[in-house]
Amino acid sequence: MAKDYYKVLGVDKTASDDDIKKAYRTLVKKYHPDLHPNDAAAAEKFKEINEANEVLSNPEKRKMYDQGVDPNAQGGFSGGNGAGFSGFSGFSGFSGFDDIFGDIFGGFGGGKRRQANTKGEDITLELSLSFLDAAKGTKREIAYTRKEPCHACKGTGAKNGTAFKTCEKCGGTGQVQYTSGSGFFRSVQVRACDECHGTGKKIIEECPDCHGKGYQRAQTKFTVEIPAGADTGSYIKKAGFGEASVNGGSPGDLIIVIKVEPSKLFRRKQFDLYVDVPISFKTATLGGKIKIPLIDDTLEYAIPEGTQNGKVFFVRGKGIKTSRGTGDLYITVTVEVPAKLSKSQKESLEKFDSDTDIRQTPKMRDFQSNMEAMYGVDPYGKK
Repeated sequence: MAKDYYKVLGVDKTASDDDIKKAYRTLVKKYHPDLHPNDAAAAEKFKEINEANEVLSNPEKRKMYDQGVDPNAQGGFSGGNGAGFSGFSGFSGFSGFDDIFGDIFGGFGGGKRRQANTKGEDITLELSLSFLDAAKGTKREIAYTRKEPCHACKGTGAKNGTAFKTCEKCGGTGQVQYTSGSGFFRSVQVRACDECHGTGKKIIEECPDCHGKGYQRAQTKFTVEIPAGADTGSYIKKAGFGEASVNGGSPGDLIIVIKVEPSKLFRRKQFDLYVDVPISFKTATLGGKIKIPLIDDTLEYAIPEGTQNGKVFFVRGKGIKTSRGTGDLYITVTVEVPAKLSKSQKESLEKFDSDTDIRQTPKMRDFQSNMEAMYGVDPYGKK
């Protein structure tokens, strides 16, 4: 057996039946062909996932597989004696398959009396926020047009929500089973009933407000509260605020995706804030106090004497404050060198340089020592 079915489903050989079922459900949702139209690779992956599940979800087949016997070989279902199929019952290899289709598409239960009242489509909206609004939290009014369930017929499409009858063809299940072949190797397909379009009911008299559609286009408006700490890619889901179902199911959801505009002062990583602060040569040399921006205010911060360019200072608890925690503040200082100096300023600087041991920092001393050892020169020209 070339294929490792455990690897296909991403489980260990000691996985329980529940572990296998959970892994299978997750993969089916990810690779189902309806989610990847015209994608041959996804279709092949979906086929492989079903093949692995058919074996591992069946106790007899799994036992044979673990023993190195191909459970799909003819005569292999009864333990290898070729006399029958005692180890195989119905479609047990696809246990849970019906539930999965129910989760993804509203499904057609295999033999269950379930109307195919599929959920309406979701609506996705993008909401742009300023950096500060996203960090502090805010409120926004959302307005958009959607298919809203008809209030007159409660989404049924029938007058007063009652002028309909049970579909005779499917008996109200919303699905019809088609069987082909004979004996054990029969093919069973379950499809939505073409008489009632999967609703399980036929409208006797259409709703005059929506003309039997079960929905009307209308503008929906409400105020949404954005929590503090929202970031680009985060989203808010409003259940039932999406498109109405076309056959009496529940409405879809509204997905509000956040896009945060960049700040001219801050950068952020989760709830931590980063700010670059330019300081003068004097402040870096002698020290001094400067104002640091915060989300709601400013912070007076003391720059110590002898601060080097690129030095990062850490302030705990001064980042973004949210219900999920509070971030910290990181201050990176850049020492700004004047681009133009007057004659007297240049003379003062020359005197300062001549009176100062420029090799006073450890980094400069190390650099000078290495340069002299390798090239025999003083990089600062003090010799």
